[in-house]
Amino acid sequence: MAFQRRRHHSHHRFRYVIPVMSAIAAAILILFALLSLLAPSPIDTDHLHQSRRQSSFEVEADDAIGVPVFNVPTGGGKLDRDIWSSSNSEFFHGCSNASSKFQNAQVITQPNRYLMIATSGGLNQQRTGITDAVVAARILNATLVVPKLDQKSYWKDSSNFSEIFDVNWFISYLSKDVKIIKELPRKGGKTLSPYTMRVPRKCNERCYINRILPVLLKKRAVQLTKFDYRLSNKLDTDYQKLRCRVNYHALRFTNPIIAMGENLVNRMRMRSKHYIALHLRFEPDMLAFSGCNYGGGEKEQKELGAIRRRWKTLHRKNPDKARRQGRCPLTPEEVGLMLRALGYGADVHIYVASGEVYGGEETLAPLKALFPNFHSKETIASKEELKPFSSFSSRMAALDFIVCDESDVFVTNNNGNMAKILAGRRRYFGHKPTIRPNAKKLYRLFLSKTNMTWEVFASGVRTFQRGFMGEPKEVRPGRGVFHENPSTCICEDSVADKNKISEPRKYGKDSLTKKNVINGDLNVDDDPDMDDDEDQNDLQDVGMFNGTSSDYEALNSEDPELEEILSD
Repeated sequence: MAFQRRRHHSHHRFRYVIPVMSAIAAAILILFALLSLLAPSPIDTDHLHQSRRQSSFEVEADDAIGVPVFNVPTGGGKLDRDIWSSSNSEFFHGCSNASSKFQNAQVITQPNRYLMIATSGGLNQQRTGITDAVVAARILNATLVVPKLDQKSYWKDSSNFSEIFDVNWFISYLSKDVKIIKELPRKGGKTLSPYTMRVPRKCNERCYINRILPVLLKKRAVQLTKFDYRLSNKLDTDYQKLRCRVNYHALRFTNPIIAMGENLVNRMRMRSKHYIALHLRFEPDMLAFSGCNYGGGEKEQKELGAIRRRWKTLHRKNPDKARRQGRCPLTPEEVGLMLRALGYGADVHIYVASGEVYGGEETLAPLKALFPNFHSKETIASKEELKPFSSFSSRMAALDFIVCDESDVFVTNNNGNMAKILAGRRRYFGHKPTIRPNAKKLYRLFLSKTNMTWEVFASGVRTFQRGFMGEPKEVRPGRGVFHENPSTCICEDSVADKNKISEPRKYGKDSLTKKNVINGDLNVDDDPDMDDDEDQNDLQDVGMFNGTSSDYEALNSEDPELEEILSD
């Protein structure tokens, strides 16, 4: 009987437990359902991570699991250098006066020897041809006829020499070096008819004497066509200094171009004490030629592929290989990140010299977010002011040239003729900072930036950019294209010897390697010295964006239009 009472009591207690357990289970199920509704789907999570990888402006951090923070600061930070000047630049200056052995033009110029040249390409490519034509005339002891500008190239600019350059100044300034006339003389009532021929690329002094002089003696007047880079990079000192006198003193833009250019510079100075000029070179044609990928997917491949098909000699390239080799221009965002890492804050004003940017405002947005003070000649001048120039590509390029030349810092995103000439000019006139991205090394940083902190990224950029900042003695004398590295025409004050830093080459390969081995951080194996143009045999393998050979040299000579597009 007692057993029955205990069983009844147990059964009674168990009857109350069942509802309680059911209530708890129901609550758990409801909570799980709510969590399922609030949590993002796997697709949304993947998209979120992808968005974070694509943007440099969002913080990606989780201290609990140790994920690095890549948070781009608005300021440039405190550095141990002046970001607006080159160290020790006060000890170097341009020196291009002729030696006492360099005879006056009146003494050496022979009668009935007339040299004409027909330039090719855009403004800056033509400028190299004009400079070298003066030297060629001097080698031949000939009278130079004012050069003809290329009016039939891709640029379709009808301007003649006197509409771009001050022709009277050009003639008078060089009167002691070379006799120059505006047109061929008339003999017996008729103008001399020149014999047309082409000289090989990089033809040296002996080459001109052996190939051109015999024809000149026979025909009296010779015109050299497609005259660009037709003179050797290595010449005697007096000829090199003559190159500098032409390029840096005799070739002066016309007064209207100078006046408008100075207006643009003054307007930039009114906005800020210092400014950066950026030659962006992110046009569709440039990107199509590079064969690189920029994250635009199938749409980008189709658009750039269609452009590439316009030139049958452009073969399909390996985008990843080109990027690893530093042959791809940086994206506008990458340029902005590089500049921020080098110490330039969001308050810095940037003048952008560029044609049509691939992707338009969407592509420029990240750069403008980093540097809101973003300008171009179209934004700081009215259409009415630009009207006398806007129909002429060379005159518009001349305006950009002036603003870039006068900038405190010049940044180039490729190594075309404008970049080369401005780099050389800025070296000659005081070594103003000229930044060319070390794209081969920076590529690694951009690829893995979300896996490191901003501090590590910025330190890596500063390390890799040593030797690519336009500092004095950054490049050994005689290396690279003379227009880019006019070492013969740059003199060092004796005072500099007393103030030299103990390191023989501050930005040389040896000092960098030693420093980084000690610190145990990023590996540096690039010598910033430029390639020697005279020794480059396989031009198809030359990197166009961070090498030093001319862009056009990496192209097939059967594509003159493509050469012209990419050269400037």
